[in-house]
Amino acid sequence: MLMSKIFAYGIRQDEEPFLKKWAGQHPEVTLDYTDQLLTPATAKLAAGADGVVVYQQLDYTPEVLQALADLGITKMSLRNVGIDNIALDKAKELDFTITNVPVYSPNAIAEHAAIQTARILRQTKVMDEKVAKGDLRWAPTIGREVRDQTVGIIGAGHIGQVYMKIMEGFGAKVIAYDLRKKPFLEEQGYYVDSLDDLYAQADVISLHVPAIKETTNMINDETIAKMKDDAVLVNVSRGALVDTDAVIRALDSGKLYGFVLDTYEDEVGIFNQDWTGAEFPDARLNDLIHRPNVLVTPHTAFYTTHAVRNMVDKALDNNLAMVTGKQPATPVEF
Repeated sequence: MLMSKIFAYGIRQDEEPFLKKWAGQHPEVTLDYTDQLLTPATAKLAAGADGVVVYQQLDYTPEVLQALADLGITKMSLRNVGIDNIALDKAKELDFTITNVPVYSPNAIAEHAAIQTARILRQTKVMDEKVAKGDLRWAPTIGREVRDQTVGIIGAGHIGQVYMKIMEGFGAKVIAYDLRKKPFLEEQGYYVDSLDDLYAQADVISLHVPAIKETTNMINDETIAKMKDDAVLVNVSRGALVDTDAVIRALDSGKLYGFVLDTYEDEVGIFNQDWTGAEFPDARLNDLIHRPNVLVTPHTAFYTTHAVRNMVDKALDNNLAMVTGKQPATPVEF
C-alpha cells in the first residue's frame, strides 16, 4: 500500500478528536499535526508531507506559499470558506491546488445570528445585568417581538436561507436582496428590487455576503441613513462589510436600535485571545462590548461540534483526494 502523508496546522484541542477519528479510518495516511499556525518558519514542520491542511486568520503570504513549495508541497486544503487572505497570484505562479470547505454548517451560523437578533430585540443583555444586581423591575426594559419585525437578508445563500427560515418560524416577515437571485425564492416573492428598498423596509438587517472589493464597508454612514429608525444590524459574516465608526455614530445618535457583532474588521490578533487582567488593545471594540444594545462574540458563530467535525473531515478528504491524484470535492477556482 502506497502511504500518503498529510500535515495539519493550527489544530485546536476541540479539533483533535475528529482528526484522530479520521486518521483511524484512513490507515493508508500518515497524519501529523501541530497547534502552530502556518508561517514561513513553521512550514518546515511539514517536510516530507504530500499536502497540508490549514485554518488561520493570518495571511497566506507569498513567503508562506514559497516556503511550502520549496518543500515540494503545493496541495493545500483550508478547513474554512474564505480565501481572501491567500496570495492567489503567487499560488497560481507556484501551481498550487487549493480547496476549501464552502459549506460546513449553515445552521451553526444562522442559529447564532437568529439567537442574537432575538436577544437584541428582547433586551436580554440589559435584563440579565439588572437581575444579576438584584433589580427585578420590568420597566424600562421592554422588548420587541420578532413577529412584528420585517427582517431583511442581504445575501440569500446557504446561511442566509437558514436564517430566513428561522426568522419566519418566529413569525417575522422576511425580505431579501441578492445579486444572484435564486429562482425558487424569486417565485415566492422574497426579493426586493434594490438594497435601498431593503434598507427602507427592514427593521432587522442581517449580512450574509463575502468580503470582496464591492462589499467592503457596504454598511456606512450613507447606507445607515437609508435605514429605518431603530433598525437592528446583524453581522456574522465578515468584519470588512461594516464601517465600525459609522455604526458607532448610529448607535450614539439612536438611529440604530442595536448591533450584533460576531466579526470585526480589526479582529486579527484580538479574537481568540484571553485579555483577562491585561490592557485591552482596541478601545473601539471595548466600547462596543460594554454597550447595552450591542452583542459581541469573537467570531464564534461557526463554533459548534457539528461544524468543527465537518470542517476537519471535509478538509482532510479534499487533501487526500489531491495527494492521491483524484479530484477534490471543493476546489478553489483562481
